[in-house]
Amino acid sequence: MSGVRGPSDYTHEPPRHPCLRINAKEPFNAEPPRDALISSFITPVDLFFKRNHGPIPIVDDIERYRVSIRGLVKNSIHLSMADIKNLPKYSVTATLQCAGNRRTAMSNIRTVRGVGWDVSALGNATWGGAKLSDVLELAGIPKLMGVTSYGGKHVEFVSVDRCKEEEGGPYKASIPLSQAANPAADVLLAYEMNGEVLIRDHGYPLRVIVPGVIGARSVKWLDNINIIAEECQGFFMQKDYKMFPPSVNWDNIIWDTRKPQMDFPVQCAICSLEDVDVVKQGKITISGYAVSGGGRGIERVDISVDGGKIWLEANRYQKPGVPYIPDDITSEKWAWVLFKVDVEVANNSEIIAKAVDMAANVQPENVESIWNLRGILNTSWHRVRVQNASPATPRSNL
Repeated sequence: MSGVRGPSDYTHEPPRHPCLRINAKEPFNAEPPRDALISSFITPVDLFFKRNHGPIPIVDDIERYRVSIRGLVKNSIHLSMADIKNLPKYSVTATLQCAGNRRTAMSNIRTVRGVGWDVSALGNATWGGAKLSDVLELAGIPKLMGVTSYGGKHVEFVSVDRCKEEEGGPYKASIPLSQAANPAADVLLAYEMNGEVLIRDHGYPLRVIVPGVIGARSVKWLDNINIIAEECQGFFMQKDYKMFPPSVNWDNIIWDTRKPQMDFPVQCAICSLEDVDVVKQGKITISGYAVSGGGRGIERVDISVDGGKIWLEANRYQKPGVPYIPDDITSEKWAWVLFKVDVEVANNSEIIAKAVDMAANVQPENVESIWNLRGILNTSWHRVRVQNASPATPRSNL
């Protein structure tokens, strides 16, 4: 691909918001503070988490930019940004979540490998672009196709991004063709985020958005789209982002015994409090987010202020003043739900949040039961501890 290049060092990184919590500098990985994350249903671009595997690519000449579609198709094509923008434009509000979200809590049980994320390695944005199903039609692949006449069953996305895990090669991932060619799956080739042109950190000039799936499959800085017979064989599909049981360690792991992780499980977290916090006596407001993969809405968010003995149901919403109804025309099926409930807490309380999705999937109670050596998919009950402060004591973190 011409027009975009992956630099070999970190001397041309873009500016970032100063409030971001930096979890790794090179490559840059950062998340916003908890309370800032839920300040609005749509996450501002500068507060959206940053997940990178190498230096941020640089666009030298957008007019020369092309994305190629090739492989097990009748005709290979090369599309400019003008070609893609000539297709019908769709807007999809979707939450992207890193598979390592809440990894820090998992590493407190046993050491895991990976960036130490708190609870903010996700964000909710409105993405604008062309549906992948429309783009594939240009290469002769009809909508709802599950396999091409040439044996293609998967769609591989290859980035211009260069990363050490691929021995200096490009980042890549794939999804099934049946998902890519399905208009209802809302897979986008996105060139806008929250109504503005993508910024470099989030994939300028073009990225993939795969709603309801772990963020690792929404490839940024798109270079090639390959129609292939088997799943992508890249590192991040075959040697990472797979869910293993607690009994597996780095001495006995066999990577090909597990499929690459796609949908993310039901998840929620409290964002109005830190894991250990001081609050004023009396009523406080507990708020946070809940989300589930595969377009499954949130049926319920339960809050306990006594360590799980008694539960209260929190109010759920996406748009202020509009009741959230899962799988309703008023709801955004790929987006998170924000929750809020007023409670009165006793001194030295443990506050717990857990969510239930439309399929009655519920978060596991303990992180120990889902511990895995890569620290992914920590969807255990989110727990915080609070201590009452006297009226004269200002609220502060312990």
